Amino acid sequence: MANPLVRLGQLGQSPWYDFITRDLIVSGELSRLIVEDGLRGMTTNPTIFEKAVQGSDLYDEDIRRLAIEGSQSAEIFEALAVSDVRAACDLFLPLHRASGGRDGLVSIEVSPLLANNTIGTIAEAERLWSRISRPNVMIKIPGTREGLAAISHALAQGINVNVTLLFAVARYREVVDAFFTGLERRVRAGHPVGGIASVASFFVSRVDTKVDPLLDGLGSAGSTKAAALRSHAAIANARAAYAAFEELFASPRWRALAGKGAMVQRPLWASTSTKDPSLPDVYYVEALVGEQTVNTLPPATFAAYRDHGRPELRIGGGRGADDRTLDQLTSLGISLEELTQALEVEGVKAFVASFVSLLRVIEQKAAALV
Repeated sequence: MANPLVRLGQLGQSPWYDFITRDLIVSGELSRLIVEDGLRGMTTNPTIFEKAVQGSDLYDEDIRRLAIEGSQSAEIFEALAVSDVRAACDLFLPLHRASGGRDGLVSIEVSPLLANNTIGTIAEAERLWSRISRPNVMIKIPGTREGLAAISHALAQGINVNVTLLFAVARYREVVDAFFTGLERRVRAGHPVGGIASVASFFVSRVDTKVDPLLDGLGSAGSTKAAALRSHAAIANARAAYAAFEELFASPRWRALAGKGAMVQRPLWASTSTKDPSLPDVYYVEALVGEQTVNTLPPATFAAYRDHGRPELRIGGGRGADDRTLDQLTSLGISLEELTQALEVEGVKAFVASFVSLLRVIEQKAAALV
């Protein structure tokens, strides 16, 4: 039987790995995942790096050296992250070239502390792009209101952008507008737009973690309808985003950019691990297989899909329209607009907390090592 992960790539969805450690790179495991399992990209975040630093001694020598040189914890983190991302980029470079720049990308994010700081985000995106200096690095910028202008600016500078922390379809539409705006500025400046990669990371399972407790709390009055909607809101929301993607990337505005050689900004499904133990472990992955998409999977979900995934196209072209689910939620008094706005705010806070925790771990390790 063909590897289900490889089959995803054949269907037009790129499986990416939501994980990075130095051991994964130096052991040869990352190369194996690329060759044997059809892995086509990688994303990182402070939580992942915290586990990597805390759970191994692979970074100790670098932490000791940098601490002795006088580097602060944030500077140490960036040095470690840049080193790992560069090494991963180098392993993915053949795939990046073979895919015409569409895949083989490795994401690194600007500091979560800058999520509501447009100028600071722009400066850090440019600095990280320059420091890593790899054609297949992708800079993660939160899709907050303040992040929209930074997204356009970075793309206009030719920087690959991963727009993260998207929950609402309305905000997703604003992100696509920012993507178009950035490339249009670049065209007007006389610069090429071919080869600039971008994804819009739409978070999935966290929507159900917000909605399901509300459905459970409706009581007997709405119990039958509520029970039928349980664990369906997140998928319906993501499918609505994909419908918006199909609409926006069929527009005259996009066709003009495509005529200049621009690549589609693909929807990326994030947070696709199953949080509810009563659901199948590949529940969200299976539901959102669609052309011109990315799914970023943590190691456990990646392994589960390799073992028992059943890939087939399930969204796009009229498949799996879930307008009724969204309408029924509204009829029960559940506002996805309010919930997704809350999720964005909470998501920024969670990323900040992870970043602060990571810096504390590095500070403690540096003190112990020196």
